[in-house]
Amino acid sequence: MEDLVTDPVCGMTFPPEKAAAHVVRDGKTIYFCADVCRQRFESNSPPPPPRAGSKYTCPMHPEIVQDGPGSCPKCGMALEPGSPSLDKGPDPELKDMTRRLWVSAILTAPLVALAMISMHESTWIQFALATPVVLWGGAPFFARAWASVRRVSPNMFTLIALGTGAAYLFSAVSLIASPHPAVYFESAAVIITLVLAGQVLELRARRATGSAIRALLGLAPKSARRIDPDGLDRDVPLDAIKVGDKLRIRPGERIPADGVVEDGTSSVDESMITGEPMPVEKAPGARVTGGTVNGAAWLIMRAQRVGRDTLLAQIIRRVEEAQRTRAPAQKLADRVSAGFVPAVILIAIATLLMNGFANGVAVLIIACPCALGLATPMSIMVGTGRGALEGILVRDAAALEALARVDTVVLDKTGTLTEGRPALAEFPGDEALRLAAGLEKGSEHPLAAAIVAGAESRGLKIPAATEMKVHPGRGVVGVVEGRRVAVGNAALIPELKGEGVAVAIDGRIEGVIQVSDPIKAGAADAVAALKRRGIRVAMVTGDHRTNAESIARQLGIEEVYANVLPEDKGERVRALQGQGRVVAMAGDGINDAPALALADVGIAMGTGTDVAIESAAVTLVKGDVRGIVRALGLGRDVARNVRQNLVLAFVYNAVAIPLAAAGLLSPMIAGAAMSLSSVSVIVNALRLRKS
Repeated sequence: MEDLVTDPVCGMTFPPEKAAAHVVRDGKTIYFCADVCRQRFESNSPPPPPRAGSKYTCPMHPEIVQDGPGSCPKCGMALEPGSPSLDKGPDPELKDMTRRLWVSAILTAPLVALAMISMHESTWIQFALATPVVLWGGAPFFARAWASVRRVSPNMFTLIALGTGAAYLFSAVSLIASPHPAVYFESAAVIITLVLAGQVLELRARRATGSAIRALLGLAPKSARRIDPDGLDRDVPLDAIKVGDKLRIRPGERIPADGVVEDGTSSVDESMITGEPMPVEKAPGARVTGGTVNGAAWLIMRAQRVGRDTLLAQIIRRVEEAQRTRAPAQKLADRVSAGFVPAVILIAIATLLMNGFANGVAVLIIACPCALGLATPMSIMVGTGRGALEGILVRDAAALEALARVDTVVLDKTGTLTEGRPALAEFPGDEALRLAAGLEKGSEHPLAAAIVAGAESRGLKIPAATEMKVHPGRGVVGVVEGRRVAVGNAALIPELKGEGVAVAIDGRIEGVIQVSDPIKAGAADAVAALKRRGIRVAMVTGDHRTNAESIARQLGIEEVYANVLPEDKGERVRALQGQGRVVAMAGDGINDAPALALADVGIAMGTGTDVAIESAAVTLVKGDVRGIVRALGLGRDVARNVRQNLVLAFVYNAVAIPLAAAGLLSPMIAGAAMSLSSVSVIVNALRLRKS
């Protein structure tokens, strides 16, 4: 057999003459399947970040698209790659903001303590502590504020820069020019630190959105075993596969492309497509899908769709498109800023001209959005903490905002409303079940697991089997306690009539085993509770209509969509949104990922696949459907609390700004009022702990 070599970077094996590059180290030749592998090997570096020229977009304004990284011309946020790659490199912006946050927090803590003591001798120390926080920690915010001024697009960063800049500069001038200075260094530093904390949390949430794409990309095998015209099997990179290639799929391997079986018989786990736990038997002529997992026997297939044309690639594209259309809604504070910022500037200028510099600064200080900036983050922080205690993990503020408005819930069937694993529904009797379990105990087939679990739950002692022989796609035969036992379908036991799996002992059928997917405890209660709240409930599943409607009847669901492919689940969600509905989609499988990402809020079962969890904005840790009802209630409580906080923040501004403009508030009182507004917001947000 021809000698093969292994790429030390990606692990690919291939003949030396097929190598794309090679290097010589210590007299030994090292071969690489691609030049990029050679480059990574020689540089000993992680995979490179997306290259300039890649499309970058703003998470807040998805209509902003440009080549290469940069800042959004509307809101100042850093743009992010439109299509995440499988390689998860470091996030420079997150790293930078985290470093600024830690340094600012360390300096701000003693600064606040000194300000509370109010010692005149400490003012220069306060200046020394506040200067790096404001000038270095807040530098990105001042840059974004300046960009907003140049583009005539005021936002929260404009308010932050005005307020903190005014407080810092007024304090610095007062410190130098007055024997009894009035300083507000701690106010400027606290605001910068709080905004940095919010930015870090937001960047972490944004970074998580690419995880679903990476998880889906990871479903595709890195290589395939191609049968060349000379009859030899060769491992080749996945992108080397072409339409018409003959591929060998070994037991347990993922299928590398969409195509048709030409030889062999096996069972294939297609749960990523259908969501159903039972493998599908494949024989010559059957279609197979890339990314699905072959069972216990080999298959030879002919590739018909490869690369970007496969069903898995289409699912990935749907998730990418859905995530771009689900950018977080513009914060209310930013929308108000468009009119609020110019008004504050005009009032401050008029006050400065009529009532002096100190009163003009008082206007800017009282307008500084400390409470406004805290209004949403505090409610989100307390609300998400409360949700976590209930097993509801919420990714970001946009998800909570969407939960509050949901009026339609779309539910996957398998793994969401049902347990997602087969269980015995009918069996021929304890003795036949015991012998069948002995034969199936060594099998990894889900049906075998259901038979063994059913026998164990009934306290039956399971014997050992000998002379076992597996017939892929048909069943298994062997000897148990000296008796010839066969468990299989009609292809193995021709006497079997109808559906199910027969158990034959010594050539005689003893009965038929039927399995079903049991409904989860509490699923019916959850559906009833949603209906009582006026929520429209629908079921969407890849399962057959007969099974789907049977489950729906038991749960009281009238709206059922069956035989739905993964890409069509997203279309169902989009159709409901087109009717003006705010849709929550709940699912647990890879096939649910496009719909979870496209929905106004995706809810994943914590007992489901990683891809589903990464695609969704909300995860129910215990996989309990009743958690959907609790999640909707949490979203409404948080939304109400945010509105209350915003009212509190704006009331202080509405009352205090005219007083400051009239010269009735000194900068010191303005600073105290600003602090009091922040305390009010925090106290109100803490009420969510009893939600």
